[in-house]
Amino acid sequence: MRRSLQPNVAKERGFSVRFWMLLVVTGVGAGVGAAALMKLLRAVQYLVWTHQPGTFLASVESASSEQRVLVVLAGGAVTSVGLLVLHRMRSRESTDVSEAIWLRAGRLPVLKTVYSGVLSIVIVAMGAALGREGAPKQVGAAIGSLLSVWTDLPPSERQLLAACGAGAGMAAVYNVPLGGALFALEVLLGTLTIPRVLPALTASLLATAVSWIWLPSIPTYTVGVSAVSMQELAWVLVIGPLAGIASLVYVRGIVWADTRKLRGWKATAAPILVFAGLGCAAILFPQLLGNGKDVIQQAFDNRLGVPLLCALLFLRPIATAACLGSGAPGGLFTPTMTFGTLFGGLLGHVWSSFWPGVAFGNYAMIGAGAFLAAATLGPISAIVLTLELTHHVNQIVVPLMLAVAAATLVARTFDSRSIYSAHPMASPSPQ
Repeated sequence: MRRSLQPNVAKERGFSVRFWMLLVVTGVGAGVGAAALMKLLRAVQYLVWTHQPGTFLASVESASSEQRVLVVLAGGAVTSVGLLVLHRMRSRESTDVSEAIWLRAGRLPVLKTVYSGVLSIVIVAMGAALGREGAPKQVGAAIGSLLSVWTDLPPSERQLLAACGAGAGMAAVYNVPLGGALFALEVLLGTLTIPRVLPALTASLLATAVSWIWLPSIPTYTVGVSAVSMQELAWVLVIGPLAGIASLVYVRGIVWADTRKLRGWKATAAPILVFAGLGCAAILFPQLLGNGKDVIQQAFDNRLGVPLLCALLFLRPIATAACLGSGAPGGLFTPTMTFGTLFGGLLGHVWSSFWPGVAFGNYAMIGAGAFLAAATLGPISAIVLTLELTHHVNQIVVPLMLAVAAATLVARTFDSRSIYSAHPMASPSPQ
């Protein structure tokens, strides 16, 4: 192969034919797995909640107080039993995708990882305040890991295949092919070198296309935004740094919860107690249940008043941290985006009282992207994910980029950890 004069191309060799064949299988498998997990999510929601046409939140709001408590409490019991089974599985290796990619060259315990993903989908459907993307990420990465071990790929290719599988799973479940690929590269691998871009894009595109057979190919969120104005650009100069500061508190809260997981009989009781408390809180605040997708949409539509925005801005991260600290498996992407949306929405209300004229969707959407970038330390993937999730580009991209840049700069200045790298484990070492 001819050597390129471009520095980031020269450092990488081409991948083997075997790798490309396995990549195609991984992308297809991640798409099928993501679709199956979403069907499972919907089936469990249909079984345990008072089914209402439309959103998960609508079903929760139509349920009685007793049903909210009992369903979420049952979710705690399922978590407790599920964790007992998980801990008794033969493999002692962690099912954490980031840890596997950074420390074990992408090697995952396949059965244990898939089981953890299925468990997380079930409990999110029952009300756990965690993200649904954790499961398809795990399944996609597990497929890549299994294929690479079977075929004895070298560690560098095995690491890349697992990361591509994780990004593909995320891409399929949210219909974000470009965002999923960039997430795999920027957040999971920490690199955007050109030779790795093509495999990540291939896997994510395949997974997304396959998932369209069963899942709708529509935007995850609908947002009404207005043209860029001076008052909005001025607001961006405020929201960017503030989102970066808020992310420091949020990430440290996630670290605090993750480092205080209990052991022994306390670990068995913790999910039941935490979920019981969450169910009781849901009597007054049904928006605390689930991954937060419907709360984001309500914030985009300006259907949450200032008092409710304040309450959810405080209670949603506590609910997520409590579920995580109880040992419950699940993702952090949508809960993190939920906090950013609420944060941007609340500051937008304050700003509008002094300088009106900007569509509320602008505030909420920019807040979501800026906070997501700061909390994941993935500014490029955060911008693309925000735009792909809403199918907005022209009218919002410049203020969004400014806010993301400011938020990420502030976050990186004071802490090098993200919600995905803040686990109590050794620092990642290069492969």
